[in-house]
Amino acid sequence: MEDRPADMAPVHVLVFPWPLQGHINSMLPFAAGLLGAGVHVTFLHTEHNLRRVDRAASPRLRFASVPDGLPDDHPRSVAHLSEIGRSLRPSASAAYRALLAPALSAGSHADGGFPPVSCVVVDGLLPFAIDIAEELGVPALAFRTESACSILAYLSVPGLVELGEVPVPVGADLDEPVRGVPGMEGFLRRRDLPSSCRGHGEVDELDPMLQVLDDEYTAHSCTARALIFNTTASLERSALAHIAPHMRDVFAIGPLHAMSAAPASATSLWREDDGCMAWLDGHADRSVVYVSLGSLAIISREQFTEFLSGLVGAGYAFLWAFRSDMVGASQSAALQEAVDAAGKRKVRVVDWAPQRDVLRHRAVGCFLTHAGWNSTLEGIVEGVPLVCWPFFADQQINSRFTAAVWGTGLDMKDVCERAVVERMVREAMESGELRRSAQALSQQVRRDIAQGGSSVSEFERLVKFIKELTANGAHK
Repeated sequence: MEDRPADMAPVHVLVFPWPLQGHINSMLPFAAGLLGAGVHVTFLHTEHNLRRVDRAASPRLRFASVPDGLPDDHPRSVAHLSEIGRSLRPSASAAYRALLAPALSAGSHADGGFPPVSCVVVDGLLPFAIDIAEELGVPALAFRTESACSILAYLSVPGLVELGEVPVPVGADLDEPVRGVPGMEGFLRRRDLPSSCRGHGEVDELDPMLQVLDDEYTAHSCTARALIFNTTASLERSALAHIAPHMRDVFAIGPLHAMSAAPASATSLWREDDGCMAWLDGHADRSVVYVSLGSLAIISREQFTEFLSGLVGAGYAFLWAFRSDMVGASQSAALQEAVDAAGKRKVRVVDWAPQRDVLRHRAVGCFLTHAGWNSTLEGIVEGVPLVCWPFFADQQINSRFTAAVWGTGLDMKDVCERAVVERMVREAMESGELRRSAQALSQQVRRDIAQGGSSVSEFERLVKFIKELTANGAHK
């Protein structure tokens, strides 16, 4: 680590994620990387989330919170995302302003106090936090926790609408090629666009959420001092190149979880069941299917039955991270019955798994995933073939890249039938070609995050950029 000149003010970055599991998973390792570079960090949770996580002690790290305006018993689920956003802005703004005010941001700490906040890195889904920071003279950078390819699709929405490719009409041929996203003309289909691009209602109206994403969230990413992606150039070089002209600067600094690991207890809003690791120890190499549909996906009773039947039919042992709120108590009981019928050696079900440890375990042969960006990156780093069943948002395009661009998995979107689940799980477990592609991509990404690699160099450039912003003040 370089010594800081005596006359240079200490750098203090406030990191503010959207208050959901996947966003915290991405931005806390980012905070850990800043700590490793000698930066002071305030990691800002909502009050509700701060009560649910452990607070790892560090001389230069503190956790703070803002209210989200929702009652404690509010589910804060995928069905309430718009409500979370509407409540957070008015509820959090005053406390957030106070953290940025110089007299108040240098509060007490176990190591003797923190310097004032000199820069904020804000989740791209929190545009109000960018506006408030710049209003107070604190430079603001935007962090997108989604893939660069999905953000490029959102940036392309006005052109897609002009071309008549969005909204996708109800009942249309979803395999029709899409030409309006630059660099993806040769492989992108209607079904691969973010889920909000599909029309709804009798007149195929544009999803209001898509309008918000394009008009507010993406626009603010363009005006922030820089845009940060948890990705690497070797994965998304073309998308990054097409995004860069729209931004003031772009940094590709991932996969962050493999560069600057944060303690699992500090990132997870659910209690992880470590007992599944001993269960994996009892299985042969590459003999277990790991199943997790992430922190938000909700599946129907029929989809649950098809998944379960397909997994059992594939004939492999499987570990399923099955949240209690994912489908309902009656299905949880049915899953337990399947465990009893198959035997506990064949099936293990947990509420929440230590996913990164699971994916690097020698017994795991493939990963049936919702293709959220964190899960996609974690599978890529470990060289595990993926079977992708995307649920919403950026997951549709992530799954297409997995199958059609990187060749490291299979795309099972828009279908949930036991025969398809069984066939794709078997192929992912048994295909030498998929495994070789997955391992080759893993090696490339690991080169990116090694010393001298593209992501390490970009992270160093980002730290220098932040320090220069601090030294120069908030002048635009």
